[in-house]
Amino acid sequence: MNEDVKFDGEALGPMTRNEFKQLGDGEVAYIKQLDLDLAQKLFPVLRGKVDGINLYALLGADGTPLALTDSLNAAIASAIENDLVPLSVH
Repeated sequence: MNEDVKFDGEALGPMTRNEFKQLGDGEVAYIKQLDLDLAQKLFPVLRGKVDGINLYALLGADGTPLALTDSLNAAIASAIENDLVPLSVH
């Protein structure tokens, strides 16, 4: 990181963990394809086997689980319906 970078006359420092978590809060949502284990950790109400189904999570900018669906298009639509910009996480 270039320590000499200036913005509005002030040097930029590293972001705190809390500042980073709030970056994009209420503006963006991340879409991530999940395996069953991670889906059950993020969405504890998900029970049983979900064999042969792709699972997609819609996550807030801070990683808060917002929605779980079996379709990428449904996850994108959910973000848009909630005035969030959908971004993909790999």
